[in-house]
Amino acid sequence: MTLTPFHIAFPVDDLAAARRFYGEVLGCPEGRSSDHWIDFDLFGHQIVAHLKERRTAAAADAHHNPVDGYDVPVPHFGVVLGMDAWRALAERVRAAGTAFVIEPYIRFEGQVGEQATMFFLDPAGNALEFKAFADMDQLFAT
Repeated sequence: MTLTPFHIAFPVDDLAAARRFYGEVLGCPEGRSSDHWIDFDLFGHQIVAHLKERRTAAAADAHHNPVDGYDVPVPHFGVVLGMDAWRALAERVRAAGTAFVIEPYIRFEGQVGEQATMFFLDPAGNALEFKAFADMDQLFAT
């Protein structure tokens, strides 16, 4: 299956912090930018950080769904990587001192759809999930 790149735009409250996090911590090449937004190449996908004033959200406003014994933050976005790239990203994020919402681990171990996953937040509080499958044929398995 050949995939086409997706595009997602998301709010950030500090473009310089977004530039450091996505560019330096995650290693995303930067594309076009302005005083109000920055394009990044996230493993071949176009993501755009748009400047938006910080809103004060109570912790009660955060939403989570239970998955495999963990509270998964919703909404979130990310990319399915190869296992070696996933491990390298986990180490890169850990080395940068980024706190994990859900530490890297193997989800649904020994079951259909077994996958490596990790969750962390960007500086604006956007939740990201990166996952990998030892068997990519399991990506949509039921």
